[in-house]
Parts: sequence; C-alpha cells; structure tokens
Amino acid sequence: MKKMGLNEIRESYLRFFESKNHLRLPSFSLVPKNDKSLLLINAGMAPLKPYFTGLQTPPNKRITTCQKCVRTGDIENVGKTSRHATFFEMLGNFSFGDYFKNEVIPWAWEYVTEVLQIPKDRLYVTIYLEDDEAYEIWTSKTDVNPKHIFRLGKEDNFWEHGVGPCGPCSEIHYYKDEGEIVSVEDFVEKSDNDRAVEFWNLVFTQFDKDEDGNYNKLAFPNIDTGMGLERMATIMQGVDTIFEVDTIKSILEKVSELCGIKYGEDKSKDVSLRIITDHVRSITFMISDGILPSNEGRGYVLRRLLRRAARHGKLLGIEDIFLHKIVDTVVENSGEAYPELKEKIDYIKKVISIEEERFSETIDAGMEILKEYIEEVHKSNQKVLSGDKVFKLYDTYGFPLELTQEILEEKEIAIDIDGFNEEMKVQRERARAAREENTYMGTDIKIIDTIPSEIETRFKGYDTLELKSNIKTLIKDDAFVDSIEEGTKGVIVTEETPFYAEMGGQVGDKGIIFNDNFTAKVEDCKKNIGGKTVHFVEVVKGSVNLNAEVTLKVDKERRQKIANNHSATHLLHAALRKVLGDHVHQSGSFVDDERLRFDFTHFAAVTEEELKNIEDLVNKEILKLNNVNTEEMTLDEARNSGAMALFDEKYGDKVRVVSIGDFSVELCGGTHTSNVGKIGLFKIVSESGIAAGIRRIEAVTGAKALELIESKMKLLKEISEVLKCSEKDIIMKLNQQAGEIKEKDKEIAVLKSKLASGAEDEILKNVKEINGVKYAVGVLKDVDGEALRNLGDKIKNKIGSGVVVLGSINNNKVQFLAMATKDTIDKGVHCGKIVKEISVIAGGGGGGRPDMAQAGGKLPEKVDEAIKEVDKVMEKLVK
Repeated sequence: MKKMGLNEIRESYLRFFESKNHLRLPSFSLVPKNDKSLLLINAGMAPLKPYFTGLQTPPNKRITTCQKCVRTGDIENVGKTSRHATFFEMLGNFSFGDYFKNEVIPWAWEYVTEVLQIPKDRLYVTIYLEDDEAYEIWTSKTDVNPKHIFRLGKEDNFWEHGVGPCGPCSEIHYYKDEGEIVSVEDFVEKSDNDRAVEFWNLVFTQFDKDEDGNYNKLAFPNIDTGMGLERMATIMQGVDTIFEVDTIKSILEKVSELCGIKYGEDKSKDVSLRIITDHVRSITFMISDGILPSNEGRGYVLRRLLRRAARHGKLLGIEDIFLHKIVDTVVENSGEAYPELKEKIDYIKKVISIEEERFSETIDAGMEILKEYIEEVHKSNQKVLSGDKVFKLYDTYGFPLELTQEILEEKEIAIDIDGFNEEMKVQRERARAAREENTYMGTDIKIIDTIPSEIETRFKGYDTLELKSNIKTLIKDDAFVDSIEEGTKGVIVTEETPFYAEMGGQVGDKGIIFNDNFTAKVEDCKKNIGGKTVHFVEVVKGSVNLNAEVTLKVDKERRQKIANNHSATHLLHAALRKVLGDHVHQSGSFVDDERLRFDFTHFAAVTEEELKNIEDLVNKEILKLNNVNTEEMTLDEARNSGAMALFDEKYGDKVRVVSIGDFSVELCGGTHTSNVGKIGLFKIVSESGIAAGIRRIEAVTGAKALELIESKMKLLKEISEVLKCSEKDIIMKLNQQAGEIKEKDKEIAVLKSKLASGAEDEILKNVKEINGVKYAVGVLKDVDGEALRNLGDKIKNKIGSGVVVLGSINNNKVQFLAMATKDTIDKGVHCGKIVKEISVIAGGGGGGRPDMAQAGGKLPEKVDEAIKEVDKVMEKLVK
C-alpha cells in the first residue's frame, strides 16, 4: 500500500474524478446558504441539496468536491477517542441524473485499488439486503472477492430522511487485522470494535418516498458519495488515530511545544492536547468563513470551541493567551487547498486573541461564582450542587462539565448531573427551534422556487434599461396562473429582463412591465433558489396573460442612484483598507437609492481623524473622474489581477471584475455608474460597532450628501441664533458658557457641603451602641455622592471607633453609604452586608467591602424606613 499525505490524498481523489469528466468545485463555505435547517455545513452533500432536489441547475451533471465540515454533536468524545473530531473534510463525487451504479462502483474500486493501491484482501464491501443490482455490478465489474461482500439491513445500508429522494447504499471498509472476516456477524463485531473501518459510502438515490410510505422509482437517479479524508489518511499512513495523521500531527506537535508537554506520557494531558488541536482547526476555518464569536447560533458554536480549547490550555498550565500561535501551523498545512486561510491569517489570529483575552476575564469571574456556590452548599450542609448552577457555569462562563466536577470533588461536593442534562436538553430544543425545522433536505421551498428548470431568465440590465420579452410564468396567491387581473399582486417571469434582482447587498430594481393590454408596477425584483429573476408586481391597469410579449422598463433615475452608491461602496472598501490596514474585509453591505451601508472587519472604533481620511480619499477618487470598467474573466484570472473577492461566495466559470482606476478592483455582479464623477459627493453619516470585530459605516452620496450638509448648516445657524453669536464664534461662546456652568457647579457643591455639615451635628447627637460597637445613621436631602462620602468620613473620624450609615435623596435618586473603622470588622461588622439588606427596602441593591460599601435605590419614599432597618442588621452582625 502506498503511503500518502493527507493533502496528497485529497488531490489524488479530485484529479481522479476530474479524469472521469467531473467538474471540481472548491469547498463551499461552512455557513449554509438558503438552508435554515443547518447551523453549519456538516456533510459533503449538504451545500449541493438544491441540485439534488432540482431547485437549482448544477454547473455540471458530474461534480467532485472536498468539503470542509463541522459537527459538534459528539463534542464530549473529541480527544477521548481515535476518530471523533469537530472539523473534518469530506471527499465526494456526485451525479445529478447522469451516471449511476454501473459507473460509480467500478470507479470506486479503481481508485481504491489502483490509485491508493490498498491491498484487495483487506477490502470489504457492504450492500443493502435487497440490492441485487449492486451485488451483480460488484461481482461482475470488479475483482472484489465475493466472500468479502456482506448484505446489511436498512439501518446500515439504506439512506433516507423522511419523505423524498432516498435509496440503498454500498460502503467500502478496510480491515486492519490479518486473516479474513468469515460471516456477517463476524464483520459487524469487527466493525463495532473499529477493526473493520468504513471509509467510503456510495449512496444510490433511486427512489422517491411518498407520504404513504411507497418507494417510487426516480426517472433520473443520483449518486452521492462521501469519503472522510482524515479517516482515509489514517489508513494510508498506517496510524490508529486521526491525531497521528501528518497534517494534524504537526498541529498537535505545535500545541505540545507551546505547553512544554510531551505527547504520549500522560493520558489525561493527551486528551487536552487533542482537544486543543482539533478545536483550533475548527475555529480557524470558521473564522475564515466569516463566523465571529457570539452568544447564539453558529457564533456560539465558535465561542464554545474556542473557550473549550483555551480552558484545556489552562489545565495544561498555560496562563497567557496562546491559541492564535497555533493558527500558522493550521494554515501551513491547509493553505494550499483553502487559499482563504492565507488571505485572512492575520484577521483569524486577531479574532482568536480578542476572544481568548475576554475568556480569561470571564473564567476568573466564573471562579468567583463557583466559590460562592461552594460556600452556599457548605452553609446549607448539602453535598450536591444543583444542575442549573452547573449549567450556568458551563453556558455563561465556559466551564466544561469535567472542570466543575474536578474542582467540586476536591471539596467533596457532587453534581446534580440529571439536572444539568435537563438544562442541556432545553438549550438544544431552543437551538433546534431557532433553526426552523422545515421540509426535506432543510430547504424552505416556496412556489417561486419550483419554477421549472427549463425556464431561464437572461439578465440584460448591464447594457439596457428597456427591452421586449415574453412572459413564461405567472404566479398569484401561491399558484401558477394564466393571467393576473387589474388591482391584483403577483409574480411575472420573462425570458429576458433589464431588472436587476436583489443580490450582493444591492436592492432589486423597480419600474414597469406593460403592453397595449395592461400596465404592471414592478415593486421588487429578486432571484429564486434556482437563480431565476422574479418580478413582484401589482397590475394597475388591464390584465396580463401568460406568453404575452411585454416591454420591461427599469426606473432609470432610481437605478442611477443605486449604481452611484454601489460604486461609492467599492471606493469606501478600498479607502478603508488603505487607512486602517489589509485586515479589513467586507462583512456585509446594503445599497439602495437613498444610502449605502458597509460592514467590515476591524477591532476598534474608527477615530474621527481616520474617518476624515477615509472620506477625503473617496472624494479625491471621485474628483479624478475615472471611468468604472467591467470585464469578464475566469476566477483565476481575476484573483491574479488582484481583485478582491468574498471567499464564502460561489462564483461561476466567468466573473465580472469591476475596476475604478488603480484604486479599486473587485469581483462584483452588481450595477455600477459609468464614471465615478456621477457620484458627485460622498459623506459619512455614522460609524458604529455591530458585533465583536465588526464595524459599520453608513454614508450618502450626491443630492443626499448635499441634503446632509445643508441640514448641518441649518443647525449651525440655529445654534448661533440661540447663542447670539456668529457661526465662527460658536465654539468660543460654548467654552465661555461651559466655564460659567463649571463655576456655578462649584458654588452649588460648596452649598451642598455646608448643608451636609449642618446635618453632621444632628447625626452625632444620636449615636447608638450595640455590644460595644457605636453606630451613627442619618438621612440627607440634595446631597450628592461626593458630599455624602466626605460627610461619612468626618462622622467616622469623630466617632473614633464605629460605623456610619447614611441615606441620601438627590434628584429623585437614592444612595446609601456605609463606613466602618477597621477594629469593628473583627466584631462582625460588614458594610457590604449592611447596604445590601437596607437598599432592598428602597427598591435597590448594592454591596462592597467590609469597611466601605455603597448602594442605590429607586424608592425615595422608603429611605427613612431603610435607615431604620440598620438597627436590626447591626443586631444580627455584632455578637
């Protein structure tokens, strides 16, 4: 058997199927498109679902891919077993109504035995119990030993998911041991014990299961195969675990180096090393596909993996952040196959560093919470920590269950594991509900998505805003119809259209569709799952009929404004990279006729000076009056030209490259102005943060930019009239007034201090004592926090030894203060506990140190009652 590296296996597989006339597609993003049932892509065929269901026409009837996948269902087993991983690559070859069993079975055997050169006596095949056709092909078109073919039932060798396309499958297994497997029972046992390893599943999608449970034959059956790349690499490299495969092993060695721990010497530490290795692979790929840490959805998956890896670093003795240092090794091993990793390496490392720093702060807070839980358990003479509290540590503070167990075992406290599992179950149900369970293969199928594939709509809107075409489809009230009447809304699909359908952040065109018999107002324009342009219309005159010849006319003025804003967005993107750095990447955009919005990766607020530089750069380019050039080329040619691309997008054989001088070059399918001079003026309206590491700029152009400037000029004029000065003297006048206000504030503070001092004697006259500890209390009005603290210090000093508790009502807000001399703390005094108890009466809360604490409240009318409570609190504390 030939020894091959993981990258070598991937390339050999894809090349083999290219030789069988398959189109090689790069891996799709881990973020599913048009699939609400999936949080992350978890199988090689998942991104291809629309091709299998017929909702989209594939670019070729034969496709081969190596798809990056993330699964977290077995996360607790990662690192503990030889094969579990959260990130893996799935090799696959697919036929959409083209070849079937006759071709794929011999090809599979050819690849495994001739390319990989795996000994035939080590190979075993399973087929579905009733699939005589597969058995016949295996035995007549390959030289597999018939004794090495086993028939298994539906649970093992039949693929189905509710109703819809389904079919039998055939799996190829590698037997690790010497000798032969002689029976089905023997085979099942060897398989269960990981001695017979399944590495390739050939799914024959040949039936359509209906609601009544009938299996109807498909007219055009499909092939869907999946081979786990890492698992195949373990076989080809003769190793027992995926962590010994060349590329993954090099990451593990980097982790070991950073930890200063040799792999293989301590089983518990080996688990941590493997978890870190696997999780860093996952988070590197997830971040490269635009996923950022958050508290929900796929962002939560990323945060959980990252924090779990960071925690295992702490278990291995690493105190500082370290995960970002492993990214280089991941990219070294996978960067050739996934160029987006190289492009985004600095960004990936930055996101990981920021999140790991945050986790360090969170884990410290979690430890404090856990200490409080332990105290509560001991005080109540219990021996078990409740499941909801263990889950809070897990969910909010990122504490793995085993970490909490380890700490509690030292304190002889057990965990309510059933309660924890119940909380986990509730969370999973919430997550499932958020993903919106829907129809087969997770695609929310609407009627516009079922327009027959033979109906094509050609977009001509780059070159013209008006053309004649024929109506091919009409939809009204979720049904295909022959006509739509006046006063009715519906959908029109034509052979050709000048209307741009909403895509890439650019809104759809508006306009009219008409002929002598009707006029319809186009209110929106979108694409369905199959990529067909659908016009959402209201018929305002007459009646529109199927197959009629019509004129389609785009609103020219609106289109020009949209085009101006879209070209301005490209200039903004380029300016951001020049001013802020190359780590800036587009993270979303919105362009309509009113404004533009651009989301981008950056890790700090953009300063006023930076915003001015960005705005100046864009306007400088506008004044150059460069033409906006568009050119069609291959994706490789586009990348070689330096064009910016969104790596989670799928591009066709030909792409449009939009160039503005030498300032901006981007892949873009949107509509643009012919010359940037038409933009007129670019003005930034706002800059804000919308997520960790994601900023947003909103801007306007042309007439909207002038409106913005005019509104600001009007505001300046109104301010100058109020201040009774010229516009150029506004700042001087404001500074003068600010100075006067500051002086008056000082006078007010002095008066408040005098008021407080006046209350000092009254409070000192009424000092109380309990068990040898003196304490003074009082309620004041119109005294702010600083004056209250000064008064508390004075009274405490005059008492010499004791406690001061004060309440204040100022601007309808309540504040409590407690201070104590050091000697009283040994006698039981705790200011934090005092203010915590009394502030509750006034609808507030707070706490602090034993010698000083503050609290707030919402009920001024309850302050006197709260201060009277001090007597009871002191009785409890001072024994």
